[in-house]
Amino acid sequence: MKATKKQTDGYAHEPPTVQQLTTMLSVHKVRPSQQRLMILEYLLIHHNHPSVDMIYNELLIKVPTLSRATVYNTLNLFLKAGLVKVLDIVENEARYDIFTDFHGHFKCSTCGDIFNFRVSDEALVSEELKGFVVDDKNVYFKGICPKCLKKSKGV
Repeated sequence: MKATKKQTDGYAHEPPTVQQLTTMLSVHKVRPSQQRLMILEYLLIHHNHPSVDMIYNELLIKVPTLSRATVYNTLNLFLKAGLVKVLDIVENEARYDIFTDFHGHFKCSTCGDIFNFRVSDEALVSEELKGFVVDDKNVYFKGICPKCLKKSKGV
């Protein structure tokens, strides 16, 4: 299976409409606001597993009054509502993923990009954990992506 940075989610080729964004927030019991709609749109379009700072710096160009705290608080609200998952694959920096289905992540140690890949959570079941309650499962790989390998070989 090929690892991909972007997944097909219905929004890959065209930005979601305001109505689609509003519906998505409403379904998750999140009251729509201009900032929330913009942050959700960013997550749906970019698929780059962004940090608070990445989103803030990008959206600040469009909304000079946006605060870093608003982005942080919105992402925490989205997390509680089940709209995003937080990744701990980058040391000392939370990264956010709009895809909440079970999948793995590969972080390139050269360029820093994070790639999604499919994996079965059933493969992670262990008889040794019988009687345990598992609250969270994560699959993180680290290494060098094909693009960086190609660059390092001068191809």
